[in-house]
Formats: sequence, C-alpha cells, structure tokens
Amino acid sequence: MHEKPLILVTNDDGITAPGIRALIAVLNNIGDVVVVAPDSPQSAMGHAITINSTLYMSPVNIDEGPQIEYTCSGTAADCVKLAVNQILNRRPDICVSGINHGSNSSINVIYSGTMSAALEAGIEGIPAIGFSLLDYNWEADFEPSKPFVEKITRLVLEQGLPKSVVLNVNIPKLKKEDIKGIKICRQAKAQWKEQFDKRTNPQGRDYYWLTGEFVLEDHGEDTDEWALRNGYVSVVPVQYDLTAHFAIQHLNEWKLNP
Repeated sequence: MHEKPLILVTNDDGITAPGIRALIAVLNNIGDVVVVAPDSPQSAMGHAITINSTLYMSPVNIDEGPQIEYTCSGTAADCVKLAVNQILNRRPDICVSGINHGSNSSINVIYSGTMSAALEAGIEGIPAIGFSLLDYNWEADFEPSKPFVEKITRLVLEQGLPKSVVLNVNIPKLKKEDIKGIKICRQAKAQWKEQFDKRTNPQGRDYYWLTGEFVLEDHGEDTDEWALRNGYVSVVPVQYDLTAHFAIQHLNEWKLNP
C-alpha cells in the first residue's frame, strides 16, 4: 500500500491560533499530519533560534482529528529543527507553515516567523510552503483560503520544487467567489517607514511603541503586492541564499588586495 504523504505543520502565531487549526483541517485530507508549533505567539521573530536557554516540547490534543501534535517553547524555526531531529521517524514529504494571521508579502517576508519555518525546512531539503491571509484579526475567516491551501499543497507534492526554493503564498482578504485566481509573482520592493512613539510609565521610565507606515516603492504588475491588491493569491518562490550575485562583478573591480 502506498504511504500517505507525511506533512509537517507549524506556524508562528501559536498552536491554538485559528489559522493553524484551519490549515490542519485541510491537510488531514491530504496526508498524515504531525504538528510541532510554538506554545505562544512568536510573530516577527524572523529566523531566530534558541541557543542560550532550554527548549521544552510536550504532546497535546487541541481538537479532534487524526493529527499528532506537540507544543514547543521556542520559535517557529526551532519547531522545524526539533521535529526533524527528534519527533519524526522519517523525512517529511512537505512542511507547511501558517496560515499566518496577516500579510507576509514583499518586505514582510524578512521578519516573518511563518516563512522562516518554511525556509528552515528548505535548508533541510524538505519542500515547504508558507501560507498567509491578509487579515490580522484573530477571528479571521479562513474558509476562502482552504481551497488554495489544498490545491497548492497537492501540486507541490506532485510536482516538487527546485532545490533550495520554498513558496511564499499570500491570500487576499476576500470572499471565495471574489478571488480571481493564483499568480506567480516576484517580491515587490517596499519598506516600513518606522517611528517610535516615546512614552513615560508611572514610575517615570521612558518606553517606546513601534509604529510605522508601509511604503510600496514598486508599481510593477508582476509583484505580489499588485496581485493581492487586484484580487489574486500571490505565490513567490523564495530562496535562502541571500547572495547578491549581480554585485559580485562590481565588487571584484575594487582594489581589495595589493
């Protein structure tokens, strides 16, 4: 008998987040699901890993289903490392991270714990996808996301991915019938113009709240931001090799050595 795909599931919003519960429900229709996810929110932690303190992991049973679940005291990247090294008895066929509460398009991918978990799986040679819904509300409606999660996951399992590439998938906050389709995109050039709101607590100590404005500097029609703003699910292939290959020739023209 052909084995079902082994699917590793994680996120950065925590194991009880509605997004990961929706993801698990979809993936149970595709394969054998093992969940290793943070026991508390780890959003915007990027690719942080725990090296100076202990990590704890415990089996849990959050809701009904055939999935096997563990909580981890660490980050999303920690969860993938522990799952591969300590939990799974064979290599997973795919790692799926999310569904994140909020966007991970454009520059947000740099800060994303959701995508860092997917990238950690990619480093391990495991095909991986990070899914995000453009709705930060804890009670967000994930139903319109489910068909796209299933379709893209099945296609990755069937077709595979290029070596060292993972997918960053963002889904617009729309009703299912209003989503026009799926577009393969590049990451838009954008940045956060940050400000810090300085305040003083009752004890007289200054503290700061991070605020800011998202500034889109890229108006190309092949970007994730364009796709999302025009009603499409965006799919961006992402790699963990950060080398700016185009700059190597320029730097080689410098007189770096006598």
